[in-house]
Amino acid sequence: MILPWHEALWQRLRSTAGRAHHALLFAGPSGGGKRLFAEAVAAARLCDQPDAGGKACGRCESCTWLAAGTHPDFFRVVPEADEASEEADVEKDSAKSRQIRVDQIRKLQDALEKKGHRSDRRAVIVDPAEAMNVITANGLLKLLEEPPAGVLFLLVSNAIDRLLPTLLSRCQRWDFAAPSTADALAWLKSEKVAQPDVWLSFAGGMPLAARDAAQGPLAALRTRFVRDMASLSSKDPLSLAAEWDQWLRSKDAQAAGLDMPLLADWMLRWQADLAACMQAGTPRFFPDARAELEGLRGRVSAQAALACYNDGLKLKQVAAHPLNARLLLEDSLLRYSRHIAPTRAPGR
Repeated sequence: MILPWHEALWQRLRSTAGRAHHALLFAGPSGGGKRLFAEAVAAARLCDQPDAGGKACGRCESCTWLAAGTHPDFFRVVPEADEASEEADVEKDSAKSRQIRVDQIRKLQDALEKKGHRSDRRAVIVDPAEAMNVITANGLLKLLEEPPAGVLFLLVSNAIDRLLPTLLSRCQRWDFAAPSTADALAWLKSEKVAQPDVWLSFAGGMPLAARDAAQGPLAALRTRFVRDMASLSSKDPLSLAAEWDQWLRSKDAQAAGLDMPLLADWMLRWQADLAACMQAGTPRFFPDARAELEGLRGRVSAQAALACYNDGLKLKQVAAHPLNARLLLEDSLLRYSRHIAPTRAPGR
């Protein structure tokens, strides 16, 4: 599927078909549709009868197999936690690795050493590429240095700064920018998303992330987050930390994908909006909570709001580490609570 804002990029890529690189790197912020674009490129690569626009026909045997997830010449390399689980076991899924393991690359190498089932045309998607550690990335690098005939590698990355320079040097890079607000809103409306402007703001202008948040289980969790942050000035931060620790462990949160890194990201967005409001700006991520944020104006100085934002940056840096979540939440909420304490007049 090629999204409307990617049509021009598709035409550019198609124009290079005669001199196509064997490894393409699709880079850009998450939630804009890079994965769908990579899947469309792979489908076109394997299709027996591409249409006039170079896209997969959707009807041939190859397309039928691909749609069914049984194409023998298509390989998807993703973290174990992102793989479709046959059993809806939230606790089991939450324990799976969020990294692409070197064993996965070795299995891929073994598969690619054999001839293709239908032809030499084969496609591999690695998503997200930054989920590879150094050992895994070096294993993939060997494949890219001596690629099997007819294999197209498609790497999808939300953070190319975390990729090895040697890996980057073996790929042709294609940058995916966020679509215009008008294009994104039009698409969200076509997807029947209620309050598309609110959700697009929350997702930082990325329409697929906005749709998934608005229509999925994260919507209710976001509502709770806003309520808790807005009421923290009158609540014990240690009590809230305990509640959030249990919240993150709940089946609802785990099923929705709410973990410490995502919660830290939400907190950083809230703190960024708070700093903006203290500077007479407008909220970027939580426009529907403008009243709550501006209600803190008499309690927070501009300097404290910026310090609060800096604390949020530090939290995001360590949120994915295997630290004690309860202690991390206590420290973060205590710091935030102190920043939004009522300001006092000089001499009092």
